[in-house]
Amino acid sequence: MADYQILIVGGGAAGIATATSLHKRDHTLKIAVVEPSDTHYYQPGWTMVGAGHFKKEETARPTARVMPPYVTHIKGAVATFQPNVNTVTLADGKVVSYDYLVVAAGLKLDWAAIEGLEAALGKNGVTSNYRYDLAPYTWELVQKMRGREAIFTQPPMPIKCAGAPQKAMYLSCSSWVKAGKIKDINVSFCNAGPVLFGCAPYVPPLMKYVESYGIKLDFGHNLVKVDGPNQTATFKVTKDGAESQMIERKFDMLHVCPPQRAPDFIKNSPLANEAGWMAVNQETLQSTVASNIFGLGDVTSTPNAKTVAAARKQAPIVAENLIAHMKRATLPRAYDGYGSCPLTVEHGKIILAEFGYGGKVMPTFPWDSTRPRRSAWFLKKSILPWVYWNAMLKGREWLVKTTS
Repeated sequence: MADYQILIVGGGAAGIATATSLHKRDHTLKIAVVEPSDTHYYQPGWTMVGAGHFKKEETARPTARVMPPYVTHIKGAVATFQPNVNTVTLADGKVVSYDYLVVAAGLKLDWAAIEGLEAALGKNGVTSNYRYDLAPYTWELVQKMRGREAIFTQPPMPIKCAGAPQKAMYLSCSSWVKAGKIKDINVSFCNAGPVLFGCAPYVPPLMKYVESYGIKLDFGHNLVKVDGPNQTATFKVTKDGAESQMIERKFDMLHVCPPQRAPDFIKNSPLANEAGWMAVNQETLQSTVASNIFGLGDVTSTPNAKTVAAARKQAPIVAENLIAHMKRATLPRAYDGYGSCPLTVEHGKIILAEFGYGGKVMPTFPWDSTRPRRSAWFLKKSILPWVYWNAMLKGREWLVKTTS
C-alpha cells in the first residue's frame, strides 16, 4: 500500500490550491504536501511593496498557518522521481510512495546566471521586486532617486508574471511624475525580447504610458553582468541581421528581473521535456510520461503566462481530472491557457490584462480590458490579496470557470 493516495510536490500557491480543491471534492482522500519552506509568500504583492503600497510583512505568512489541516505536511525537498515505481526520494534519503502525484514545484530564479548580480543586489542602486527582502529597497531607491539613469530589465522568456518588470517601471515613473523628477531621469526598459508585451491588444495602451513617461525601449538587450560598485550594467545586444555585441550602460538605479528556469530536480528528472520543464498535456495538465501524474503552475511546459491567476484556474481542473482518472473515467476538464497580469501603469490605475492560449483576450468582467481603470487598481490592492489568502488557499474557487 502506498504511503499516500495523493502526493503533492510543492506547497506554494498551486500546490495548496490543488490540495484544497481535491479535498473539497473528496474528503476521504489521504493527501500529503512536500514543502521545505517555513514561510509562504503572496508574491504578486511584491510589486506593491516596491511602490510603497504594501509592507513586505503583509505578503508573508508561516507555512504552517496556510497548510490545510487535513493534509500531511512533509517538511523536506524532493531530490528525485521514480515514476515507474510511484515513489519520490527526498533530499534526506527518505522514499515516499504514492498512488497519484501532483507536481507544483514552481520555478527557479537564476540570479547566478548574471555575472556579479548576487553580490550587487541590495546596494549601489541594484534591486529587484522578485525578492521579498529587496522589494522595500526598490521603493527606497524610487523615493531617494537623485541620479539620471534608471534601467529596468527583462530576461528571455519564460518568466513568472511577464508584466512584472514593466509594473516596477511604470510605478516608479508615476512616483517621479508626482515628485516632479521625471523630466530629469532617463528611463530605459532593456528587454531581451522583441516586443513590449506578448498579448498584442494590450501593447497600444501600454505604449501611451511609455511615451508619456519618456521611456526608451531597448529590445534585444539581455543583461549579462552587473558591476555594483561602479554602477555599470553589461548587456548582450542582439538585433535581426547583425552579430551580437556587448555594451556597457551606467546606472543610478537598476531594477533586475532575473533569468528563470525549471528547478534542477525537475530539469534532471524523467518528468521533464527537453527544455527542462515538466511535460504535460496543455489542456488536461496530465503528465505525458505517466498517466497518474499531473502538473500545474510555473513548473509546467504549458505555453501560458506563469501567474497566480493561471494556478488559480488550473487547480480545480487538476483536481477534477485526477479524481476522474482515479475512477477510470474520461478526463472532464480542459485548461484554456488563462492567465492574468494586472499591469500597474500608474498609482491608482491598472490595465487588467487577461488572456489565454494564442493571445486570446479573456476578460473576467464586462468591460474593455485594454483600458486603465481605478476599479482594477482596487481589485489588485484590496480584493485579490484577500481572495488569495481566504479563498484560493481554502478551496473556494471564486473567479474560476473551467471548460469541458
